Amino acid sequence: MSGSGRRRRRWLTGRTTRAEKLRAVRGLASLSGVAGVLVALMLIPTACTAGVGARDAARWFQNAPEGLEGLGVPQRSTILAADGSKIATFFYQNRVNVDLDDIAPIMREAVVAIEDSRFYEHGALDTEGTLRALATNLTSGDVEQGGSGITQQYVKNLLLVQAESDAERTAATEVTVARKIRELRYAVAIEERLSKDEILRRYLNIAYFGDGAYGIEAASRHYFSKHASELDLGEAALLAGVIRYPHAYNPVEHPDMARERRDVVLDRMVDLGWADPAEAARVKERPVDLKLEEVDNGCVSSGAPFFCDYVQREILTDKAFGETAKERERLLKRGGLTIHTTLDPKAQRAAQRAVERFVPPKNDARLAAAQAMVEPGTGRIKAMVVGREMGDGTERGKTWINFAADASHGSSIGMQAGSTFKPFTLAAALDEGMPLGTRLMAPRAYTPTGFRNCDGERVGDPNARLRNSADGEGGRRFSLVTGTRNSVNTFFLALQKEVGLCDTVEMAEKLGMRQANGEPLEQYPSFTLGFNPVSPLRLAAAYAAFGARGEYCEPIAITKVADASGKKLDVPDANCEQVIDEGVADGVSHVLRGVLTDGTAAGRGIGRPAAGKTGTVDNFSAAWFAGYTPDLASAVWVGDPRGGYDHPMTSVCIDGRCYGAVYGATLPAPIWQQSMRGALQGTEASPFHRPPGHFFSKGSGLDRVDVPDVRGMDLGDALDRLRSAGFRVSFGDRMPSRYPRGTVAEMTPGPGSAEPGSTITVRVSDGPEDEDEPGDGDPGDGDPGDSPTIPPDASLPPDAGGPPDPNGPAGD
Repeated sequence: MSGSGRRRRRWLTGRTTRAEKLRAVRGLASLSGVAGVLVALMLIPTACTAGVGARDAARWFQNAPEGLEGLGVPQRSTILAADGSKIATFFYQNRVNVDLDDIAPIMREAVVAIEDSRFYEHGALDTEGTLRALATNLTSGDVEQGGSGITQQYVKNLLLVQAESDAERTAATEVTVARKIRELRYAVAIEERLSKDEILRRYLNIAYFGDGAYGIEAASRHYFSKHASELDLGEAALLAGVIRYPHAYNPVEHPDMARERRDVVLDRMVDLGWADPAEAARVKERPVDLKLEEVDNGCVSSGAPFFCDYVQREILTDKAFGETAKERERLLKRGGLTIHTTLDPKAQRAAQRAVERFVPPKNDARLAAAQAMVEPGTGRIKAMVVGREMGDGTERGKTWINFAADASHGSSIGMQAGSTFKPFTLAAALDEGMPLGTRLMAPRAYTPTGFRNCDGERVGDPNARLRNSADGEGGRRFSLVTGTRNSVNTFFLALQKEVGLCDTVEMAEKLGMRQANGEPLEQYPSFTLGFNPVSPLRLAAAYAAFGARGEYCEPIAITKVADASGKKLDVPDANCEQVIDEGVADGVSHVLRGVLTDGTAAGRGIGRPAAGKTGTVDNFSAAWFAGYTPDLASAVWVGDPRGGYDHPMTSVCIDGRCYGAVYGATLPAPIWQQSMRGALQGTEASPFHRPPGHFFSKGSGLDRVDVPDVRGMDLGDALDRLRSAGFRVSFGDRMPSRYPRGTVAEMTPGPGSAEPGSTITVRVSDGPEDEDEPGDGDPGDGDPGDSPTIPPDASLPPDAGGPPDPNGPAGD
């Protein structure tokens, strides 16, 4: 069957001659006249009540209906991960539009055979079918039979799927004169504008095939798990038969009726010569054989449900996708969007495994965890995990709340951030030029007075006593480095007062921080201790800016969106901006690296340069870890969704593992460590940059340690001793001394105390001054090739920018 070589014929009856038909058509003057007269005649019993006469109808048909070109068919939208894999689908109707060439020819023939076998021969109105219906209706005195062809059925379906209100749906399905005339008017216009093949393509894409499958491609995938282009005779006949009564002939619910209807289609195809009788007979002997494929609608069954929900809310709330909420919802569920996102499936799997390993959804303590991963320099959200299944929160282990995101994208009001806010104070101090070796007294208790907010108002409570709980200790002096590594509360309160509360707040705001409810950060002395409720996503994005050397990017989940026609839509931009100096960010990273080597999260490194900060909220009501590399940042929260202060994390057991108290290093840090290792596996490690030299003007900031006396020791042993104590070594000129040749004659600075990481300069002994004359051939005369020798890799002059990195090589 093909429409390419056929001429349109308008038959009045099966017995009239061609000449009689042509005379009849000419007598009616035009196709629109035929439509008006025949419809009017067919509806004589109800024409008076409808108030539409044949003459008015014919005149009305001559004008093309408005809005015809704008009538589209709802299609399902698909969310894709960064690698192109599917995350989820959204649809009002499960439909995938395809071209006619993507529909098997046998499928096209089956539909035309059973629905409108003369489709390629008549115009908008099948006059033979209409006259047959006319006779039936005149006899009964009511509208009992329609006689609609494929074009009219397409129009009926089109008007129905476009209906968005109950009134519109009623108008599209009511059995009235007005509806029939409206449908026919559209059909006439469509026949004038579109080819028969295009009308058939659109009809096959819009028709309902039962069991939630709209359009031939969705139906083929649903019932047979194959594309419409791959259908065979039996499958095509089955699907074609469903169209007339999709519920009655649903092959899932009513396989026997579907089989009978299939056989009717096969018989009709044989009668028309469009199917081989023998093949049709073989097909009729077989029962209905389905291979069902379900298509999930929405995020609940997605492999990344809370990221999916974030993307959905992004589209439903951002005016870039429509001025009104209704427009945005319509675009998502009916617009056939292809939504490309930032999600990295490898990172998502790693984060999901880590969260579920340490805080399973249905754990005994009823704790929950959430994690967000953001790429420095781009703002791209690489992973988003909530340690609960998506679903009704009244069921154990389920929640609708996305604890990883702000309220606008997940209904969470946020959680107090604890000591993860201290790096903002550190950054403010470095931004004001404060050296790493700056030392402040950290009392055991701190009275927060003398603070002013950004409006210049005094804030603070002279009766309050803030103490060092959870992660830190006090009662002595700390530097920027040691105060951070030990997470000393009173040190950071003193530091915040030194740099100014407002400067600290503004630093956090530059780095994108705000409360999870969307409100600005509240400004009180305990700001640096993290009393503001925030989301893991915001915190991860802020730490990502440190990894990107001061460039902050708004977190984004969508990279591009195309509608059903392939047109690209505008998407929100990350708006990346350099908000702090590169050197300041490098200084923060330098300090925070020590948290993973010698601080509150010691031993939680990931085998490459990394930095981070623990956070433990008062009364163990929440615990955090936020950390990053130059390539990826992540923030992890653990707490009790029922309320952290009512349900503190003390004496808790999770699947046989019990904890006296949950600190930032207890659960969040291991989750972070495992997920970051998995997410970055197979990628090349990127180094941090060394901070500017002026930050070392007061030393490295580390506590002083004993310098071992290596004078008189063999050079190799001396190098081992100094390096194991945390010092670097450089070499001065050889010198005569009382120590044996080849041993250490002198060291600068000498035995005593110094900051770890300092450089000790050693000079090698040539022995007593009169022991040998130069050039006498003695192997110890100083020839570079002699033994003992200063190995080339041991000659480590100090860096021009300041003392060596006390954190040592990557991965320490």
